[in-house]
Amino acid sequence: MITLHNSFATDVPLGVLAQTPDPAPSPALAVLNEALADQLGLPLDSLRRHGAQWFSGASWPQGATPRAMAYAGHQFGGFSPVLGDGRAHLLGEIISPNGARFDLHLKGSGRTAFSRGGDGRAHLAPMLREYLISEAMAALGIATTRALAVAMTGRDVLRDGGLKRGAVLARIAASHIRVGTFEYFASRGDVGSLRALMEHTLARHYPDAPRTAFGLLDSVIAAQSRLIAAWMGVGFVHGVMNTDNMALSGETIDYGPCAFLDSYDENAVFSSIDHSGRYAYGMQPRILAWNISRLAQALLPLMEGEEEAVIDAANAQLDGIAAIYRAEWRKVFARKLGIDAPILADDALIEGFLTLIQGVDFTQSFRALQAAKTDAARLSALIPLDRRASLDGWLAQWRARIQHAAGQGDLNAVNPAVIPRNHMVQAALDAAEGGDMAPFHALLKQVQNPYAPEAGREAYCLPAPSGYGRYTTYCGT
Repeated sequence: MITLHNSFATDVPLGVLAQTPDPAPSPALAVLNEALADQLGLPLDSLRRHGAQWFSGASWPQGATPRAMAYAGHQFGGFSPVLGDGRAHLLGEIISPNGARFDLHLKGSGRTAFSRGGDGRAHLAPMLREYLISEAMAALGIATTRALAVAMTGRDVLRDGGLKRGAVLARIAASHIRVGTFEYFASRGDVGSLRALMEHTLARHYPDAPRTAFGLLDSVIAAQSRLIAAWMGVGFVHGVMNTDNMALSGETIDYGPCAFLDSYDENAVFSSIDHSGRYAYGMQPRILAWNISRLAQALLPLMEGEEEAVIDAANAQLDGIAAIYRAEWRKVFARKLGIDAPILADDALIEGFLTLIQGVDFTQSFRALQAAKTDAARLSALIPLDRRASLDGWLAQWRARIQHAAGQGDLNAVNPAVIPRNHMVQAALDAAEGGDMAPFHALLKQVQNPYAPEAGREAYCLPAPSGYGRYTTYCGT
C-alpha cells in the first residue's frame, strides 16, 4: 500500500481546502510509470491492482486527504487574487527511500471551489502530453515534475465541440508551491500564513539557506536561473510562464502549451493564446526576472528592517538576477560546445554559433558538433550557403578554444539526438485519442534515451516534413 503524509496542509492550513475528486465511473490505467514508482519506493503490485482507482479519483490510498491548493497569480501580466486548483487535488506526500518528500497530485480530477465555472476535468491527449514531455525533460537532466500515471475515468468530456475520453494525470512534484502561492497570502494581508509558507518552503527545499525572506529569494533566484538556462539549452518553450506556473522548488511545472524549437528562433511562440509573444523562447529569461520580482513583492512583509533599507536590499537582489542567469546560460551553452571552465569571453563564441544557426534546426546543429571537431560536412550541410564562409571562421575559433579543454569529451553526451519533436508528439496524441497507444509508447521510449546514437531511429531525429506548417499548442482546458 501507499502511505501518504500531509506536512503542507499541517504547516499552512489556510493554503488548502478539503475537496473530493469527481467519481470515476469506469477507471482504467492508460499508462503507469513503473520506473518512477520504483524510485519512489512505491509497491508496484498495489499500483497495478489499485492504481486505476487511486489515480482516477475513484478512491484514494491510505492517509490521503484530497485537497485543492490555494494560490493567486499574474497571468499574462494581469493579477488574479484567487486562482487555485480548479481541476486538481493534492492527495498527500510520499516519503521516498532516501527521505525526500514528493507531492502526489491529481490533475483533471474534477471541480473544486476554485474552478471558476469550468468542469474541472481533462481529456486524454493533454494528460499524455504532460506525461511524455515531463519524462523527456527528466531524461534530458532538467528539473521537472514527473508523471506517475494517466488513468482513464470512463466519463467523456466536452472539448473543441466534441466528446473526448476523460483522463486524470497523477503528478509527482517536489512540491506544488508557486510564486502565486505567496501572492495569494500577500494579497490577502495574511502575514501569519505568509510566514508559515516561507518557513515550510525553506525547510522543504532550501534547508541550508538563511531562514529569512532574503534567504528564500536568493535560493529561488539561483534555482530558477539554472532551470531557465537549462530550458534554453534544449530549445524548450514553456508557453505559459505565469506566476502560478513558477514552482519555488525550481522544477518545471505545467506542460500545457509547451513545445520544442525545430529551427532556432528567439521569437518562437507555440501557444494559441500568446498573441504578443510575451512567453516566446527568447523572452523566458526576462519573464524569469519579472516573476521573481512578483515574489519579492509578496515577501516584503517578511523582510525585517527599515522600509527604505528593505526595499533597497530587495532591489539589489533583483538587479543581480541578470548576471546570475547569464552565468548559468554560459555554463549550459559552453558545455554544449565542449568548453570547460567558461569565461565571459566565451559568450561571443556561443552567440556566434547561435547567429549561424538562425532558422536552422536547433537540435541537429548542436548534435553535429561532435563530428565537426574534425569534419564539418554534416554541420555545413545544415547552414545556409551565404553563411558557410562565416561558419569556417567560427569553426577555426571554436577548434582552437576546445583544443586543450579537458572537459570537451563526447559532445553527443550533452547534445541530444532526440527531443519530443512537435509533429511526432501530435501524431502520437492523435493516435491515442483514436485508441492506438502504440505511437505514444514508441515515442516515449525514444525521448527517454535522448543521447543515444541516431542509428536505427533516424526518423525520430528529423524535424517536421516540409509543408507541415506552424505548430500551435493549447492549454487543454
